[in-house]
Amino acid sequence: EVKAYWDHYLSHVKVKTPNESFNLMLNVWNQYQSAVTFDMARNSGYYHGGLLFGTGMRDQFQDILGMVIVDPKRVRDRMLNALRFQFADGSTLHNFFKLTDHGERTHHSDTPLWIPFGLIEYINETHDFSILDEVVPFYDEGKATVYEHMVLALDFAISDCSERRLPLIRKGDWNDTLDHIGPKGKGETIWGAFFLCYVLDKTFELLEHKKDSAVKNRWERAYNQIAAVVNDIAWDGKWYVRAFRDNGQVVGSESMKQGKIFLNTQSWSVISKVAGKERADSALKSCLEHLENKTGMQICWPAYREVEDNIGLISRCVPGKKENGAVFNHASSWFVLAGIMNGQVEDAFRIYNKMMPVNSSNSVGIDNYETEPYVYSEYVTSKEHETEGQASHSWLTGSSVWMYRIGLDWILGLRTSLLGIKIDPSIPKDWDKVQVTRKYRGKTLNITIDNSAGVNHGVEKQTINGKEFIGDWIDVEKFDEGELEVKVIMG
Repeated sequence: EVKAYWDHYLSHVKVKTPNESFNLMLNVWNQYQSAVTFDMARNSGYYHGGLLFGTGMRDQFQDILGMVIVDPKRVRDRMLNALRFQFADGSTLHNFFKLTDHGERTHHSDTPLWIPFGLIEYINETHDFSILDEVVPFYDEGKATVYEHMVLALDFAISDCSERRLPLIRKGDWNDTLDHIGPKGKGETIWGAFFLCYVLDKTFELLEHKKDSAVKNRWERAYNQIAAVVNDIAWDGKWYVRAFRDNGQVVGSESMKQGKIFLNTQSWSVISKVAGKERADSALKSCLEHLENKTGMQICWPAYREVEDNIGLISRCVPGKKENGAVFNHASSWFVLAGIMNGQVEDAFRIYNKMMPVNSSNSVGIDNYETEPYVYSEYVTSKEHETEGQASHSWLTGSSVWMYRIGLDWILGLRTSLLGIKIDPSIPKDWDKVQVTRKYRGKTLNITIDNSAGVNHGVEKQTINGKEFIGDWIDVEKFDEGELEVKVIMG
């Protein structure tokens, strides 16, 4: 019974590429780790006893990315349950405890934004628009449809901005250790501005489907306004700064003694489409110059070696470990995504290849690595510490599901939307042939990618069941067959 369960689970995605590490991770271990993380969240493990952190809203809406391909019903139920911990003003608890239904309201700036992020990913995979009409109570008072929950979450984030329209960092953003940048309520997060723009952009297709032009117009104005401000004040010359403190002092500038450049701000400037091409090139180039390590990308550089009271816990972490300059796999995966989106496929895949634990553990030696060589760890110690290559906090990390979906959606190029599924590979030039099986909305797509042309990107021709297909998005509902034989010729 157990074997049958995992045979079924792993049958939804199968890949065959010239890179055996990639095949091993995507076919088995990435999927398995993502399933474990979906079930366990951050509740228990080697490092979490389960009574301290509870279940994080941010974690919940990312952990669905693997399970939604296999069991969307479980994902639907999980999201509906999590929405009960949102307040009527659109804000949320940062984390909650399932047995007692209580949690912490920390006011991290990014937490509400993961609600629309997760809902859009679910709908792109399933086209289950009925979830938007489900009615879910708020944590404090009243109730609303899921669509209204989503709108409130984004409206709250847009309203929780400074006078110059940048998101206030409050207790922190995705980087929990930047927890003392804005204790007086004035600190601003530039990564948060990019992430807010990204989530806004992600909703526009759904808003068009809903014919909600009022909300769409309002959010487009917010995107353009925030993007303009960021490009006006947050560009440091070679990269984007990370934040502004309560007193207006910058974080993440070349002028600083420590913490000159932060990886996430550069990656998300590209992912959010806020950075123009020239700045995107410069920002990613700067990352490769300062942040590349044996096992991936360092989260910031140089590490903090002196405590700074007006930045937070990051400067109290051991240099080269955790958020203080480690190769933080979650953040490193986003650099890969940004590189692919910016057309730097070879650089992006080089980092992806370094990060896969079967490779990173080998490059530093398994005795130095210390954690399992088949699952992602939260971080790997960087060259800023004498124990370079030592990994920690394995299993329960969001990097697993991001590396899985970046590999599937962006390297192999199988992306989903309300229009269907698109095959748009970004692969190393020396990959001459790729085969993928992907189950999607009741159909099985058997895909062969021919890269005899030796290119990184670009589709010259597609056929489905022997007939030429013209267009970008495949609407699988237009095909009567249960299996679709798709051939893609790159060029």
